[in-house]
Amino acid sequence: MIVHLNKDTSREEAEMLAEKYEAALLESERMILVTSAKVKEPQGALKDATHEFFVTDTDIQLASKQYMKSKRQVNIGELVIGGSSNNSVVITGPCSVESEEQIEASAKLCVELGVKVFRAGAYKPRTSPYTFQGMGLAGLKLLDKMRSKYGLKIITEVRDSTHVDEIIEYADIIQIGAKSMYDHGILRKCGKTNKPVLLKRGFGTTLQEFVQSAEFILSGGNPNVMLCERGIRTFETKTRFTLDLCGAAWLKEYTNLPVILDPSHAIGYAYGVPDLARACMAMGVDGLLIETHPNPKVAQSDAEQQLNFEQFRDLYQSLKKVAEAVGKKVV
Repeated sequence: MIVHLNKDTSREEAEMLAEKYEAALLESERMILVTSAKVKEPQGALKDATHEFFVTDTDIQLASKQYMKSKRQVNIGELVIGGSSNNSVVITGPCSVESEEQIEASAKLCVELGVKVFRAGAYKPRTSPYTFQGMGLAGLKLLDKMRSKYGLKIITEVRDSTHVDEIIEYADIIQIGAKSMYDHGILRKCGKTNKPVLLKRGFGTTLQEFVQSAEFILSGGNPNVMLCERGIRTFETKTRFTLDLCGAAWLKEYTNLPVILDPSHAIGYAYGVPDLARACMAMGVDGLLIETHPNPKVAQSDAEQQLNFEQFRDLYQSLKKVAEAVGKKVV
């Protein structure tokens, strides 16, 4: 249950109520308490302090359209995602920062096409400990250099809670990857900043579990959360994962968070990314995340799924047409 407290409720009173009723406390235009969804009506002292309350079916609460019917707006500088906008942001760049030459070539591609959000990983949560783990802080500094030089917004992934402060400092958008979706240290840290967060669905998690992870960030006080469907593990072995477009439709229908789709990690092979990306755009989602590399054959991570620049140029132009057909605008 979400409770909007009376406007004259002091911070001290709200904290006492939060402790008594084991609730999360948020401060917006008024104090807000979020209890377990099992609680269906304010009682006692909480009832006396209640202005209005909202009941949800599950602990998907702040992200639920039962609470907020309109889609939340996330601002990344002047770029608007969600809300009443018809924008669909295309995010691109290599899987990993590998060198200044590689990252600058990719940044120049963004400038050439008008792509505003540039992605690359500095800390890489790899499946094997014997593969490239990323350039770390040096990679973040290269991304910062590209941002200053080309005016791009940077999204990069936090691998674990040991360097989350570095990511918050350097990134314009904090990406929480599929393998870190359950890391409460990361989730709670991201709840204490107002920077936009892109939360990726774990490849073995339900939609309920996925959105409840977003609730950790929202209940920490950060409303700027975007959900990213990037494929789930099924019985199929011919593709890397299976992109859950049914799940994406559910997220659009029942949550108030912008939805981003990642066809690159879903299929895992470059040949299928363009068709899958166009199918994603046809759903009228709020954005796509597509991996590109100057020379995918020599990429140090996820080489098989990254598009070369020519492939991405062709795809980008076709995405504009698909977006226009469904009332969206590529930004």
